[in-house]
Amino acid sequence: MNHEVIEKNIGLMGVLILIVVSLGALVEIVPLYFVKNVTEPVEGLKPYTALQLEGRDIYIREGCNNCHSQMIRPFRAETERYGHYSVAGEFVYDHPFLWGSKRTGPDLHRVGGRYSDEWHRRHMIDPRSVVPESNMPAYPWLDKTPVDKSHIKKKMEVMNLLGNSLGQGDRYSAEEIAAAESQLEGKTELDALIAYLQVLGTALQSAR
Repeated sequence: MNHEVIEKNIGLMGVLILIVVSLGALVEIVPLYFVKNVTEPVEGLKPYTALQLEGRDIYIREGCNNCHSQMIRPFRAETERYGHYSVAGEFVYDHPFLWGSKRTGPDLHRVGGRYSDEWHRRHMIDPRSVVPESNMPAYPWLDKTPVDKSHIKKKMEVMNLLGNSLGQGDRYSAEEIAAAESQLEGKTELDALIAYLQVLGTALQSAR
């Protein structure tokens, strides 16, 4: 087909672009559903607990993923600083993915267990009290704000729906969902955020 004909017909060009993009997506994405190390969790990986799930939502709400990535690339400069490179099976329970590409702050994918809960608490309330050169803003209100537990059961039910849609089955039992609110009783948003940070990247580390 003559290029001139295509370039002068916007409708035709749009249809052809859509066909090319669709074919590209099929070739790139569909095969991944049949590769086990992409669709199956790494050994030891567990769905987020109720507290960790709330902490992840707070992490997103406060825009932490705008400055911190969660994707360690397989380059020596990164693995020496952060630890083992990230693998697909570690993100099976993440919706949405928080890989990111912006590193105003360090990558956090292997931060789990690296520091104590108290260090994280001090760091979130006053970052420069533990890292003098830090340009991270403080989040003192998280330590005074109770976790909102009104939606946790629905969130876990939605995660079950996602798990079933991906052929993984339920991620939470009926008993776990029923007990979710009690697990959040007396917890602050900072408690939840720290619980989330402390589990990041730990499944692969324990498996190794």
